[in-house]
Amino acid sequence: MTPLIEGSPSPGDVTLRPLPARLSVCQLPAGAPWPTPAHAHSLFSVTRTANENSIVCDEDEAPTGAKVEPGWVCLEVVGPLDFQMVGVLAGLTRCLATAGVSVFVVSTYDTDLVLVREHDLTQSMASLEQEGYVLDPGSMGPPMRSGKSG
Repeated sequence: MTPLIEGSPSPGDVTLRPLPARLSVCQLPAGAPWPTPAHAHSLFSVTRTANENSIVCDEDEAPTGAKVEPGWVCLEVVGPLDFQMVGVLAGLTRCLATAGVSVFVVSTYDTDLVLVREHDLTQSMASLEQEGYVLDPGSMGPPMRSGKSG
């Protein structure tokens, strides 16, 4: 598949790894105390704006009093990604949007985390694989590549 943006990586150059945790996307008011994770090993992301605090955490770590949207899973872009790379998220979200899958995205210094609803995971992975993305099942075996040749 041709890159979405000239100079951006081709889908076959991007590897995605599903993470095992079930996640919640939560919201606290802007003035709420800064939440802290219960477990150091879990995914926990907080973004503060003037209007809200958004938290991504394990389902069982949702902050008390938060508006909670449970049932998310994470596809991690295997990194680290160079800051000069362009179009990685654009390609991923275009593919998932075409498949009718809603996403919530978190970026870290090294990589991007694409959250999809758990009930959309199979469809998401099938669409990404069909597009040519490499899917790394983690401990389940070697990376899977699309059956397309060329």
